[in-house]
Amino acid sequence: MSLATMFLQLVKGMGITVEIFFLTLLFSLPAGLVLSFGRMSKQGWLRVISKFYISVMRGTPLMLQLIVVYFAPYYVFGIRISSGYRFVAVIIAFVLNYAAYFAEIYRSGIESMAVGQYEAAKVLGYSRSQTFFKIILPQVIKRVLPPVTNETITLVKDTSLAFVLAEAEMFTIAKQIAAKETSIMPLMAAGLFYYIFNLAVAGFMEYLEKKLNYYR
Repeated sequence: MSLATMFLQLVKGMGITVEIFFLTLLFSLPAGLVLSFGRMSKQGWLRVISKFYISVMRGTPLMLQLIVVYFAPYYVFGIRISSGYRFVAVIIAFVLNYAAYFAEIYRSGIESMAVGQYEAAKVLGYSRSQTFFKIILPQVIKRVLPPVTNETITLVKDTSLAFVLAEAEMFTIAKQIAAKETSIMPLMAAGLFYYIFNLAVAGFMEYLEKKLNYYR
């Protein structure tokens, strides 16, 4: 296989990797915020459910969660699953998993805010929703950006777990080429792709941190 052909196949796999990455972030970031509200709710039952969910998602392997999400419709509900469901199952499992991690990050950021800010906002006539979205959330975003960046970088590497459901993302394709050509070069090339992707992600998140740095 020529280098050009290998490169084109890896780029195709990279497209799947990027798609998994962005769709996971698109849904897990807001889902994590909603879950963090449940975790901090005054309703005891909601706190318990949210805490249990987060504990399960963080305490079990993502690989196992992928398998459960893919096979559950058939074994639990008797619904026939098609090969087209593989990618959907990958996204669902990734979103459910990362929402739990983001929820704890959001919670730590929200709970770190001084109570005086809520009291001052109340004196100024702000409603609870106005206080949160106009005063608290912008500060929370800045505080949680570093740990969110760490999770985002981890997500880039975790996309390779899609191979569990035979979804041909970049690392899976690299392994197939390496086995066929009996060469380690495809795997090295895949590693370089991941590194460049992570550099781009880290650079963008650093740019956001600087934009939100109101201490300058």
